[in-house]
Amino acid sequence: MPQGSAGSINLSYAAGRLRWRGGETRAACGRGGVRREKREGDGASPAGTFPLVAVYYRPDRLPRPRTSLPLVALQPEHGWVDASDDPNYNRLVTLPYSASHEEMWRADALYDVVVLIGYNTDPPHAGRGSAIFLHVAQADFTPTAGCIAISREALIGLLPSFGPRSRIAISP
Repeated sequence: MPQGSAGSINLSYAAGRLRWRGGETRAACGRGGVRREKREGDGASPAGTFPLVAVYYRPDRLPRPRTSLPLVALQPEHGWVDASDDPNYNRLVTLPYSASHEEMWRADALYDVVVLIGYNTDPPHAGRGSAIFLHVAQADFTPTAGCIAISREALIGLLPSFGPRSRIAISP
């Protein structure tokens, strides 16, 4: 996996591949492709360069990952708000929650480890898109709802290289 000091890795996604200095892996993006004008529900991945913000993981399915990013152990009652008109839009919340949201504690393995991509996060703007993650891909690399997805093995292998200066550049 990558070499260099923690927090200095930069990733780039283009045309079905995630690349970093000295490596690359197969990747999936949003079913709507990559768009500069990302909107909530369009299925697209946002074009641009964004920070990697935090790692969320399922403590019942894997040990505490090594990373220099903030680390959050997911719980069954965690959700992520995708309702543009909600004050907690594009934020982690505790369920039950009245507004539209995505459950973070999934039956499948796609969110066993999730890296929050800093798109529309600080502060979030209504309707510009939510829950843009780097997460585990489906076995057949089916397109996502807007996230970037790679194999579980590749994602876990990259985590120790992530830190406060890590970025991802997403392009078509």
